[in-house]
Amino acid sequence: MGYGNVGRFALEALEMAPDFEVAGIVRRNGALNLPLELTNYKVVKDIKELKDVDVAILACPTRSCPEYAKQILPLGINTVDSFDIHTSIVDYRRELMPINKETKTVSVIAAGWDPGSDSIVRTLMQSLAPKGLSYTNFGPGMSMGHSVCVRSKKGVKNALSVTIPLGEGIHRRMVYVELEPGATLEQVTADIKADPYFASDETHVFAVDNVDAVRDMGHGVNLVRKGVSGKTQNQRMEFNMSINNPALTGQVLVNVARATMRLQPGCYTMVEIPVIDMLPGEREDLIRNLV
Repeated sequence: MGYGNVGRFALEALEMAPDFEVAGIVRRNGALNLPLELTNYKVVKDIKELKDVDVAILACPTRSCPEYAKQILPLGINTVDSFDIHTSIVDYRRELMPINKETKTVSVIAAGWDPGSDSIVRTLMQSLAPKGLSYTNFGPGMSMGHSVCVRSKKGVKNALSVTIPLGEGIHRRMVYVELEPGATLEQVTADIKADPYFASDETHVFAVDNVDAVRDMGHGVNLVRKGVSGKTQNQRMEFNMSINNPALTGQVLVNVARATMRLQPGCYTMVEIPVIDMLPGEREDLIRNLV
């Protein structure tokens, strides 16, 4: 559902997966102005127009995910999404859990790379050094969630939000906006800084003539934990990743879509799912090759 950056890369990941069949694509405009790569797929405006759907990948803006999930789950269809407002994940999980139980469906929420795959790494690191501190340093790179958030603000024609790591989990947000006629940079800046996406970080907003001239979908993360294993001090572990942001998000969504078919009804985050359930293939074969 949705065919923006994440939707396009999720479709590519599905095309490469050995165990999926694409039932169709749900777009706001349906088959109108259809991209060439979708000509071999059924493209509709409403998921109810599709048949034999097991799981819906919600490739839509974060703040739309709860609304769509609540519409789809009563149809008996599992949902997965990359909801990325960290402070709202527990509340969102609580909202969907009773719906999942009632409809005997599975939802996996907050399934991107952060929150998502990074959450799994943070969990593993904390288990290895239970006492200590973890730092998540993003970037430098484009934040899709923050960019979508800015584009929703009144007076903004287009936008790009870039995350700059300052160390120890502290970040600077560099926001580039194309303004609509009549909009002022001062008012747009105030609206952006007041949003929960930006309220906790140092944020700088700049007006540009063309956002596409500065756009780069590359991103990355550096996770560090320093702590104690048992009574032994100075245990240090580190994880680094440089990625194409929407491509990795699309792949993760496909992985957890697979996992929904192996889970009991309920709403899950990625730290609650066995990682092996995200891989195609027989379990014993995976154990033989990975353990």
